[in-house]
Amino acid sequence: MRRTRPPRASEAPPAGLVRMRWIAGGLLVVMAITFLVTRAYAPTYPALGFVRAFAEAAMVGGLADWFAVTALFRHPLGLPIPHTAIIPRNKDRIGTTLAAFLRDNFLIPGVVARRMRRVDVAGAAGRWLANPPGGDGRIRRGAAGLATHMLEAFDQQRLGGVVKAGIGARLRALDVSPLLGQALTAAMAEDRHLPLLDGIVKWGARLLAANEQVIRQMVSDRAGTVMRWTGLDETLATKIIDGLNGLLTGIAEDPEHPLRAKAEEALATLAHDLVHDPEMRARVAAVKGEIIDNPAMQRWLDGLWEQARGGMLRIARNPDKLLAGPVGDALRQLGGTLQTDPKLRRTINRFVRRTVVGMAADYGDAIVRLVSETIQGWDAGTITRRLENAVGRDLQYIRVNGTLVGGLVGLVIHAVDVTL
Repeated sequence: MRRTRPPRASEAPPAGLVRMRWIAGGLLVVMAITFLVTRAYAPTYPALGFVRAFAEAAMVGGLADWFAVTALFRHPLGLPIPHTAIIPRNKDRIGTTLAAFLRDNFLIPGVVARRMRRVDVAGAAGRWLANPPGGDGRIRRGAAGLATHMLEAFDQQRLGGVVKAGIGARLRALDVSPLLGQALTAAMAEDRHLPLLDGIVKWGARLLAANEQVIRQMVSDRAGTVMRWTGLDETLATKIIDGLNGLLTGIAEDPEHPLRAKAEEALATLAHDLVHDPEMRARVAAVKGEIIDNPAMQRWLDGLWEQARGGMLRIARNPDKLLAGPVGDALRQLGGTLQTDPKLRRTINRFVRRTVVGMAADYGDAIVRLVSETIQGWDAGTITRRLENAVGRDLQYIRVNGTLVGGLVGLVIHAVDVTL
């Protein structure tokens, strides 16, 4: 049996909702008292019949609207009356319907593309960055609060899974082999590979110095008894070590050393194969897939998402800090450029439009599923509290209106009855 967790502080009824409940309930009580009083004195004072008719009809209208409003969220008076507690009983259908609404009206690529053509994202961002809202910053704080609530409201495991899956899909679709080949070719053309070769030579020298005793032991183990008795094994090991040291020193000091040329030839061949050899590209793709599937890589992606989410939350909770200091100056300069450079603005808007349309096409179903599963994962108490806090104040106005309109209808009917 699922246990209903207690409401968080953020889910407590807003003050406006509580006030309207008291007003609507108090008005109903006033009508009930008025009805009882006028009913007792109506035979003595016939004019009170109008007040009684008003109070009686108002009481009926108020009770009917109280029942209707209450039936949306719970059973009135705790009685299991049919077709009450509508929202808790249908929370799964509400989640599915909301998800379908998002998919059919917002996440269709064609719909997204048409709407994004009318949105000047770059211009709006430029105006905001160049001249952030001043005064009390209510717009900035409101947007920051909305972003914070959105980041905190979504199921972080599911949302993180969507983000991680998206990054993984992009990495898998990326053909890194030609990029590596082109980067290596460009580096060699500008001699930027030479520090790499020098580093390999220095690493080899350090490795040789650290394992000198191992080499001597290997030579001694493979030498015959006569060589060990005469000490030739030690002489041979010294010659080998000196020869290797000399070779590494020569490679390090002579830019025209033959082995350097061989190494550069091998790098050039590797760069060519990375771009043009299907077998090499397939091997690189296989290695890339193994790296992506490695648990360590998955943990790194999890950490990357958590760091990004934490950074977004820090910015959302303190938007003024982002716009202060050198970062703020750079952002304001960027905002001015966005306003004065129409070509840059068109480029950014086109990029944003294509990105949003691509996200809708690639991840629309995942976003819809995330919304549906998040709502379905809430218990009945949670969804009832959140919806009631969101629209409950307006529903209490309905109760007030129902009481007053009912009273006016009763008054009209009584007046007609008296006239006839």
